[in-house]
Amino acid sequence: MKKVLTIAGSDCSGGAGIQADLKTMSAHGVFGMSVIVSVVAENTARVLGIQDVSPDMIRQQMDAVFQDIFPDAVKVGMLSQPPCMDAVAEKLREYRPQNVVIDPVMYAKNGCPLMDPGSIDRLIQTILPLADLLTPNIPEAEKIAGMEIRSLADMERAAQAIQAMGPKGVLVKGGHAVGDAVDVLYDGQAFHHYATQRIDTKNTHGTGCTYSSAIASNLALGHPMDEAVRLAKGYVTTAIRHSLAFGQGCGPTHHFWDLYRNGLTTNADLIG
Repeated sequence: MKKVLTIAGSDCSGGAGIQADLKTMSAHGVFGMSVIVSVVAENTARVLGIQDVSPDMIRQQMDAVFQDIFPDAVKVGMLSQPPCMDAVAEKLREYRPQNVVIDPVMYAKNGCPLMDPGSIDRLIQTILPLADLLTPNIPEAEKIAGMEIRSLADMERAAQAIQAMGPKGVLVKGGHAVGDAVDVLYDGQAFHHYATQRIDTKNTHGTGCTYSSAIASNLALGHPMDEAVRLAKGYVTTAIRHSLAFGQGCGPTHHFWDLYRNGLTTNADLIG
Protein backbone atom coordinates (compact mmCIF):
# COMPACT_ATOMS: atom_id res chain seq x y z
CA MET A 1 0.00 0.00 0.00
CA LYS A 2 1.29 3.47 -0.87
CA LYS A 3 1.76 6.06 1.88
CA VAL A 4 0.90 9.77 1.73
CA LEU A 5 1.67 12.44 4.33
CA THR A 6 -0.36 15.62 4.81
CA ILE A 7 1.22 18.61 6.55
CA ALA A 8 -1.54 21.09 7.29
CA GLY A 9 -3.97 22.60 9.76
CA SER A 10 -6.74 20.76 11.58
CA ASP A 11 -10.38 21.63 10.79
CA CYS A 12 -12.54 20.61 13.77
CA SER A 13 -15.69 20.66 11.57
CA GLY A 14 -14.20 17.90 9.40
CA GLY A 15 -14.64 19.40 5.94
CA ALA A 16 -11.20 20.82 5.22
CA GLY A 17 -7.59 20.60 6.38
CA ILE A 18 -6.13 17.43 7.85
CA GLN A 19 -9.55 15.82 8.14
CA ALA A 20 -10.40 16.31 4.46
CA ASP A 21 -6.91 15.19 3.46
CA LEU A 22 -7.10 11.91 5.36
CA LYS A 23 -10.60 11.18 4.04
CA THR A 24 -9.41 11.80 0.49
CA MET A 25 -6.38 9.57 0.92
CA SER A 26 -8.51 6.78 2.36
CA ALA A 27 -10.91 7.09 -0.58
CA HIS A 28 -7.93 6.56 -2.92
CA GLY A 29 -6.72 3.42 -1.15
CA VAL A 30 -3.50 4.92 0.21
CA PHE A 31 -2.31 5.06 3.82
CA GLY A 32 -2.66 8.61 5.13
CA MET A 33 -0.42 10.18 7.78
CA SER A 34 -0.49 13.69 9.21
CA VAL A 35 1.64 16.45 10.65
CA ILE A 36 -0.53 19.12 12.26
CA VAL A 37 0.91 22.63 12.03
CA SER A 38 -2.11 24.58 13.32
CA VAL A 39 -5.30 23.84 15.22
CA VAL A 40 -8.14 25.81 13.65
CA ALA A 41 -11.47 26.40 15.38
CA GLU A 42 -13.71 26.72 12.35
CA ASN A 43 -17.00 25.59 10.92
CA THR A 44 -18.87 26.04 7.65
CA ALA A 45 -19.56 29.71 8.40
CA ARG A 46 -16.50 31.20 10.11
CA VAL A 47 -13.08 30.80 11.66
CA LEU A 48 -13.18 31.41 15.41
CA GLY A 49 -9.49 31.05 16.14
CA ILE A 50 -6.11 29.63 15.11
CA GLN A 51 -3.43 28.21 17.39
CA ASP A 52 -0.15 27.27 15.72
CA VAL A 53 1.81 24.23 16.83
CA SER A 54 5.36 25.09 17.88
CA PRO A 55 8.02 24.80 15.16
CA ASP A 56 9.88 22.24 17.29
CA MET A 57 6.80 20.01 17.51
CA ILE A 58 6.30 20.33 13.73
CA ARG A 59 9.89 19.13 13.25
CA GLN A 60 9.40 16.25 15.68
CA GLN A 61 6.21 15.12 13.94
CA MET A 62 7.99 15.15 10.58
CA ASP A 63 10.95 13.23 12.02
CA ALA A 64 8.58 10.65 13.50
CA VAL A 65 6.98 10.00 10.12
CA PHE A 66 9.99 10.17 7.83
CA GLN A 67 12.24 8.08 10.07
CA ASP A 68 9.73 5.23 10.27
CA ILE A 69 7.13 5.23 7.44
CA PHE A 70 8.65 7.22 4.58
CA PRO A 71 5.82 8.62 2.42
CA ASP A 72 5.49 8.11 -1.33
CA ALA A 73 3.98 11.58 -1.65
CA VAL A 74 3.54 14.66 0.55
CA LYS A 75 0.77 17.22 0.53
CA VAL A 76 1.42 20.56 2.26
CA GLY A 77 -1.54 22.76 3.12
CA MET A 78 -2.10 25.61 5.57
CA LEU A 79 1.07 27.26 6.89
CA SER A 80 -0.10 30.38 8.71
CA GLN A 81 3.16 31.96 9.92
CA PRO A 82 6.85 32.10 8.88
CA PRO A 83 8.06 29.91 11.79
CA CYS A 84 5.73 27.12 10.58
CA MET A 85 6.97 27.56 7.02
CA ASP A 86 10.62 27.50 8.08
CA ALA A 87 10.18 24.30 10.11
CA VAL A 88 8.40 22.48 7.28
CA ALA A 89 10.89 23.69 4.66
CA GLU A 90 13.84 22.60 6.82
CA LYS A 91 12.56 19.04 7.11
CA LEU A 92 11.48 18.75 3.48
CA ARG A 93 15.00 19.76 2.45
CA GLU A 94 16.45 17.22 4.91
CA TYR A 95 14.35 14.23 3.81
CA ARG A 96 13.83 15.20 0.14
CA PRO A 97 10.59 13.26 -0.49
CA GLN A 98 9.24 12.74 -3.99
CA ASN A 99 5.89 14.06 -5.20
CA VAL A 100 5.49 17.17 -3.03
CA VAL A 101 2.15 18.88 -3.71
CA ILE A 102 1.77 22.28 -2.04
CA ASP A 103 -1.58 24.02 -1.66
CA PRO A 104 -0.83 27.64 -0.65
CA VAL A 105 -3.89 28.04 1.59
CA MET A 106 -4.60 31.71 2.32
CA TYR A 107 -8.34 31.85 2.99
CA ALA A 108 -11.10 29.56 4.21
CA LYS A 109 -14.06 29.04 1.86
CA ASN A 110 -16.05 31.52 3.94
CA GLY A 111 -13.43 34.20 3.25
CA CYS A 112 -11.70 34.17 6.65
CA PRO A 113 -7.90 34.50 6.42
CA LEU A 114 -5.81 31.43 7.29
CA MET A 115 -2.41 32.95 6.50
CA ASP A 116 -0.89 36.16 7.79
CA PRO A 117 -0.83 38.41 4.67
CA GLY A 118 2.68 39.49 5.63
CA SER A 119 3.87 35.90 5.28
CA ILE A 120 3.39 35.62 1.51
CA ASP A 121 6.96 36.68 0.75
CA ARG A 122 8.30 34.00 3.10
CA LEU A 123 6.04 31.44 1.44
CA ILE A 124 7.47 32.39 -1.95
CA GLN A 125 11.06 32.26 -0.71
CA THR A 126 11.01 29.08 1.36
CA ILE A 127 8.08 26.87 0.34
CA LEU A 128 7.43 27.38 -3.39
CA PRO A 129 10.85 26.07 -4.54
CA LEU A 130 10.17 22.75 -2.77
CA ALA A 131 7.00 21.98 -4.74
CA ASP A 132 6.74 19.43 -7.48
CA LEU A 133 3.28 20.95 -7.95
CA LEU A 134 1.80 24.15 -6.51
CA THR A 135 -2.01 24.39 -6.58
CA PRO A 136 -3.19 28.00 -6.03
CA ASN A 137 -6.74 29.09 -6.72
CA ILE A 138 -7.22 32.34 -8.62
CA PRO A 139 -7.08 34.73 -5.62
CA GLU A 140 -3.96 32.97 -4.33
CA ALA A 141 -2.34 32.98 -7.77
CA GLU A 142 -3.07 36.70 -8.09
CA LYS A 143 -1.30 37.42 -4.79
CA ILE A 144 1.70 35.22 -5.56
CA ALA A 145 2.12 36.39 -9.16
CA GLY A 146 1.21 40.01 -8.40
CA MET A 147 -1.30 40.30 -11.26
CA GLU A 148 -5.01 40.25 -11.97
CA ILE A 149 -6.50 37.11 -13.50
CA ARG A 150 -9.57 37.71 -15.65
CA SER A 151 -9.22 35.14 -18.43
CA LEU A 152 -7.80 31.75 -19.35
CA ALA A 153 -4.82 33.52 -20.92
CA ASP A 154 -4.23 35.32 -17.62
CA MET A 155 -4.29 31.97 -15.80
CA GLU A 156 -1.60 30.68 -18.17
CA ARG A 157 0.55 33.79 -17.67
CA ALA A 158 0.20 33.54 -13.90
CA ALA A 159 1.12 29.84 -13.97
CA GLN A 160 4.26 30.63 -15.95
CA ALA A 161 5.21 33.51 -13.66
CA ILE A 162 4.77 31.38 -10.54
CA GLN A 163 6.60 28.41 -12.04
CA ALA A 164 9.58 30.71 -12.61
CA MET A 165 9.69 31.23 -8.82
CA GLY A 166 10.76 27.62 -8.27
CA PRO A 167 7.98 25.01 -8.35
CA LYS A 168 8.35 22.35 -11.03
CA GLY A 169 4.69 22.67 -11.96
CA VAL A 170 1.79 25.03 -11.21
CA LEU A 171 -1.92 24.26 -11.32
CA VAL A 172 -4.05 27.42 -11.29
CA LYS A 173 -7.54 26.38 -10.25
CA GLY A 174 -10.47 28.12 -11.93
CA GLY A 175 -13.15 27.56 -9.32
CA HIS A 176 -13.40 31.30 -8.65
CA ALA A 177 -13.87 32.19 -12.33
CA VAL A 178 -17.12 32.51 -14.29
CA GLY A 179 -18.40 29.74 -16.57
CA ASP A 180 -17.03 26.21 -16.68
CA ALA A 181 -14.54 25.23 -13.98
CA VAL A 182 -11.29 25.22 -15.99
CA ASP A 183 -7.95 24.53 -14.30
CA VAL A 184 -4.62 25.25 -15.99
CA LEU A 185 -1.51 23.14 -15.38
CA TYR A 186 1.87 24.42 -16.51
CA ASP A 187 4.55 21.76 -16.11
CA GLY A 188 7.46 23.94 -17.20
CA GLN A 189 7.13 22.96 -20.85
CA ALA A 190 3.46 22.79 -21.82
CA PHE A 191 -0.02 23.77 -20.69
CA HIS A 192 -2.76 21.28 -19.86
CA HIS A 193 -6.39 22.30 -19.39
CA TYR A 194 -8.96 20.46 -17.27
CA ALA A 195 -12.57 21.55 -17.73
CA THR A 196 -15.78 20.45 -16.05
CA GLN A 197 -19.22 21.97 -15.97
CA ARG A 198 -19.65 24.26 -12.98
CA ILE A 199 -21.84 22.79 -10.24
CA ASP A 200 -24.39 25.17 -8.73
CA THR A 201 -23.75 24.72 -5.01
CA LYS A 202 -22.38 26.73 -2.11
CA ASN A 203 -21.21 23.55 -0.40
CA THR A 204 -17.57 23.57 -1.42
CA HIS A 205 -15.83 23.75 1.98
CA GLY A 206 -12.44 22.03 1.71
CA THR A 207 -12.33 21.58 -2.05
CA GLY A 208 -8.76 22.87 -2.34
CA CYS A 209 -7.55 20.52 0.39
CA THR A 210 -9.41 17.63 -1.20
CA TYR A 211 -8.10 18.36 -4.71
CA SER A 212 -4.44 18.64 -3.68
CA SER A 213 -4.67 15.50 -1.53
CA ALA A 214 -6.23 13.60 -4.42
CA ILE A 215 -3.37 14.70 -6.68
CA ALA A 216 -0.79 13.60 -4.10
CA SER A 217 -2.56 10.25 -3.71
CA ASN A 218 -2.58 9.66 -7.46
CA LEU A 219 1.10 10.58 -7.73
CA ALA A 220 1.86 8.09 -4.96
CA LEU A 221 -0.07 5.46 -6.93
CA GLY A 222 2.31 6.01 -9.84
CA HIS A 223 0.36 8.23 -12.21
CA PRO A 224 2.27 10.93 -14.13
CA MET A 225 1.50 14.52 -13.19
CA ASP A 226 -1.02 15.36 -15.92
CA GLU A 227 -2.92 12.10 -15.33
CA ALA A 228 -2.82 12.57 -11.54
CA VAL A 229 -4.42 15.99 -11.97
CA ARG A 230 -7.05 14.64 -14.37
CA LEU A 231 -8.02 11.85 -12.00
CA ALA A 232 -8.08 14.22 -9.03
CA LYS A 233 -10.24 16.68 -10.94
CA GLY A 234 -12.78 13.92 -11.57
CA TYR A 235 -12.72 12.90 -7.91
CA VAL A 236 -13.21 16.40 -6.49
CA THR A 237 -15.93 17.16 -9.05
CA THR A 238 -17.87 14.09 -7.89
CA ALA A 239 -17.34 15.11 -4.26
CA ILE A 240 -18.75 18.58 -5.03
CA ARG A 241 -21.66 17.22 -7.08
CA HIS A 242 -22.75 15.15 -4.07
CA SER A 243 -21.74 17.72 -1.43
CA LEU A 244 -23.44 17.79 1.95
CA ALA A 245 -25.76 20.61 3.04
CA PHE A 246 -24.40 20.65 6.59
CA GLY A 247 -24.08 23.78 8.69
CA GLN A 248 -25.06 27.39 8.18
CA GLY A 249 -22.36 28.33 5.69
CA CYS A 250 -20.47 26.49 2.93
CA GLY A 251 -21.06 22.78 3.58
CA PRO A 252 -18.46 20.06 3.00
CA THR A 253 -17.96 17.87 -0.03
CA HIS A 254 -18.72 14.14 0.04
CA HIS A 255 -15.34 12.40 0.08
CA PHE A 256 -16.79 8.89 0.12
CA TRP A 257 -19.79 9.18 -2.20
CA ASP A 258 -18.50 6.59 -4.67
CA LEU A 259 -17.50 4.26 -1.82
CA TYR A 260 -20.92 4.55 -0.18
CA ARG A 261 -22.67 3.92 -3.49
CA ASN A 262 -20.59 0.95 -4.66
CA GLY A 263 -19.16 -0.58 -1.50
CA LEU A 264 -15.62 -1.52 -0.53
CA THR A 265 -15.03 -4.18 -3.20
CA THR A 266 -15.07 -1.64 -6.07
CA ASN A 267 -11.94 0.05 -4.65
CA ALA A 268 -9.84 -3.13 -4.43
CA ASP A 269 -7.96 -2.24 -7.62
CA LEU A 270 -6.73 1.00 -6.00
CA ILE A 271 -4.90 -0.82 -3.25
CA GLY A 272 -1.44 -1.99 -4.20
